Amino acid sequence: MTQAHTGSSPAPAPLAASAVPAAASVRRRHPWLAPLVPVSPRTRWLLGLSFFVLFFAIWALATLGGFVPRTFLADPLAMAHEGWLLFTQYGFLGDIGMTVWRVLGGFALAAVLAVPLGILMGAYKAAEAFFEPFVSFCRYLPASAFIPLLILWAGIGETQKLLVIFIGSFFQIVLMVAVAVGGARRDLVEAAYTLGANSRGIVRRVLIPGAAPEIAEILRLVLGWAWTYVIVAELIGSSSGIGHMITDSQALLNTGQIIFGIIVIGCIGLVSDLFFKQANQRLFPWSAIQ
Repeated sequence: MTQAHTGSSPAPAPLAASAVPAAASVRRRHPWLAPLVPVSPRTRWLLGLSFFVLFFAIWALATLGGFVPRTFLADPLAMAHEGWLLFTQYGFLGDIGMTVWRVLGGFALAAVLAVPLGILMGAYKAAEAFFEPFVSFCRYLPASAFIPLLILWAGIGETQKLLVIFIGSFFQIVLMVAVAVGGARRDLVEAAYTLGANSRGIVRRVLIPGAAPEIAEILRLVLGWAWTYVIVAELIGSSSGIGHMITDSQALLNTGQIIFGIIVIGCIGLVSDLFFKQANQRLFPWSAIQ
């Protein structure tokens, strides 16, 4: 009985041993098929660029091939021509500048006020209990629903547009920052108390530095949402901006200008997103966020 037991137990070992080299071989030969295996920066750029090439190729095939009427969707060549006219004849560069200023102004105002409140809620549970229900309630209110009231209160000028972006960004930042700060490692907090830190020192030297990379990532994400709010704000009662141009183009059924305006927004957002990523990596090199 003893010999039979010892002879049968090692049976699964060859299977487990062979699985490890096989998995390693798959990762070496086909790294894109293995979960969570990073790719090189060059491969990342090539893959990202290839999607844009494929997207424009399908778009050109659908429009230039006559599968989609140009009244409903302009082809890439017509879109590029309309974009050239926007810059050379219609002062579109000024519209871009106004939209960028509105996004940055409203977003900066929201961040300056929301980040400290989020840190307060994440660090102190009493503050979280006091503010969290109201902030959660407001987070579900669409910013566009406030536009009629904001026009009554602030008119159709720049203040109204900044407030739309502020409302759309503020409550999201508050809750996300509170969650980031509240998720601090308890062992670090206990170690700081053991070393003689007080409550204020815990917040300043443990909670904020630990959550800073994630807070920066939160701001990067919410900045993308701010672009959707500014276009909504510019669709009503605006005489400048990318949203105003899109509204005028829609009245003229000029889909080329509409698509060009959308692409410009995407390009500006992509550049700002890359800038945020690079800045976060330089400011917080200890962070694992990429």
